[in-house]
Amino acid sequence: MTCRAGEPFVLPRAVAEVERLLATAVPATGPTVAAGDPVTGEWTATEGAGFRIVPLWEGDPLTGVYAPEWNDAEEAAEAHLAALTEELDRRWGPHATVPLYGPLLTWQGGGSPVQPLFQALFAEDLYGDLTVWDPVAPNGRWAALTVGHSDGDAPLVLAALVGERTVAREQPDAGSR
Repeated sequence: MTCRAGEPFVLPRAVAEVERLLATAVPATGPTVAAGDPVTGEWTATEGAGFRIVPLWEGDPLTGVYAPEWNDAEEAAEAHLAALTEELDRRWGPHATVPLYGPLLTWQGGGSPVQPLFQALFAEDLYGDLTVWDPVAPNGRWAALTVGHSDGDAPLVLAALVGERTVAREQPDAGSR
């Protein structure tokens, strides 16, 4: 659960939060740390060396939900992502898509480490591909969006992330898939 539980998706608010996130300081070094609301413990942000991730929207829990309501929930999350992507494309130009299947396979396999950014995304159950604009801020930062959820009952979450280091776009070779 995130600090966004129960809030409706509002496009202007989401755009403003992404823009604020671009101006927020990120640590240059240090460990990756996830923060939670002091009262509820709900996830509020994760930051690590050169990046910060925040939830923008959280859907309803999917406990006991099956098709067609399940499909409706996924479509709503994807519609929020699409609307925000369209607005940010208008402001910053076309985005790139960075698939996370390669880092996810590496992470799940347990053999090789993945970048701390990817570890942080996976720790918050954000497995969706990244929609990336690089760079967008005068300070050279990139911004990205993703949607994910941890299991069949967990709500879908739309998150924004910013960073100072380019997101790796390499993927495993065809033999390791």
